Amino acid sequence: MSESATSVAKKRPEFRNINAFTDLPTYRLPAAGIVSILHRVSGAIMFLLMPFIIWMFDTSVSSEISFAKFTSAFNVGMLALPGFFWKLVALALIWAYLHHFIAGLRHLWMDTHHDAVSKEFGKTSAVVTLTASVGLTLVLGAKLFGLY
Repeated sequence: MSESATSVAKKRPEFRNINAFTDLPTYRLPAAGIVSILHRVSGAIMFLLMPFIIWMFDTSVSSEISFAKFTSAFNVGMLALPGFFWKLVALALIWAYLHHFIAGLRHLWMDTHHDAVSKEFGKTSAVVTLTASVGLTLVLGAKLFGLY
């Protein structure tokens, strides 16, 4: 036998499964991971609220009467829910669209520029994506709630 076969093998690193109760509360997800998860969440929100989106579009462009019905849903409310609730739903849709769009542009850029992508670029582009989507949502939310 050769000497390498009989010598003591190096201790290999031990990889464990993540325990949801002990490891996840202390796990710190990087910004790129947060953007990736929120990209999926925003896509799911837009998909699940597609009937509401279609209703909003249909009632806003059908006629003047249906547009008045549309605006009263945000001012007075409908289906026993106040108008504030429907504005929050619309704000969630605004955020979902903006985040999904900006994160999609980020992913397209990374897919087409493989040589320019680095760990630092991933971090900074993730922070820019989060900042831009939240900032634009705040601006459009202020308009939705009548602050300007």
